[in-house]
Amino acid sequence: MNKQLYIASVTVLLLALFSCSSSKKNLTYFQDIQNSSEGTLPVIDYTTKIEPENNLVITVKSEIPEASAMFNLPYLNPASPGSTDISTTPQLQTYEVDNKGDIDFPRLGTIHVAGMTTYELKDYLTKRISEYVKDPIVTVNMQGYRIVVMGEVNAPQTIVTSADRFSVLDALAQAGDLSDYALRDNILVLRRTADNQIEYHRINLYDSDITQSPYFWLKNNDVVMVSPNKIKEDNSKYNQNNAYKLSVISTITGISSSIIALIIALTK
Repeated sequence: MNKQLYIASVTVLLLALFSCSSSKKNLTYFQDIQNSSEGTLPVIDYTTKIEPENNLVITVKSEIPEASAMFNLPYLNPASPGSTDISTTPQLQTYEVDNKGDIDFPRLGTIHVAGMTTYELKDYLTKRISEYVKDPIVTVNMQGYRIVVMGEVNAPQTIVTSADRFSVLDALAQAGDLSDYALRDNILVLRRTADNQIEYHRINLYDSDITQSPYFWLKNNDVVMVSPNKIKEDNSKYNQNNAYKLSVISTITGISSSIIALIIALTK
């Protein structure tokens, strides 16, 4: 009996060690190059372009401020009506790109900006404003775009970034990285298209080829969803079943208590 117990204990220990080893291996990103000490990864050529629902900060300056003033939006006072807080700093208003990809620019009217980079829009505005102002200095910045990260990450959140490029790895890192229960070969990216459809693509973090995917660089309003592995799903089902059983037991206990109390009352 002692010999059988010893063999069983050793077997369980070996299985536990093997399980831990396999678990650690499955947490490794880019497994196809983990044995390489150096190399290069091709990255898809990507430039952030202006899209509907982006917010742009555009300012125009010149040697004669009065001449360029007409091309700037008035400052926005964030203080509430009736406030006497003189320390409140006025803020620049932004241009929101509408669903057609247009902005309404002072003096110049409606401009279609979707598909342009901020540098291309800067050059375009500089050329147009030069017709009215000598040597204008135009700056165009994207105020930020919105990425949602949810599922098996350590800190699910909505990320607002003004970076020129923001990858799926950036998003996962900012969300605290994947949890130990995450499926690293099944990262789902949802993206809204120009015709108001939702397209999706799955990314495998074990494979370094993701750098060549058009979904490696994220766009405004992308949603990154991380699925749980089977262990997490089984635990969730187990907890739900236990909760249901506990609820049923509590209900039966409550009904039984009421019946017993009723019987005692009637017998009296």
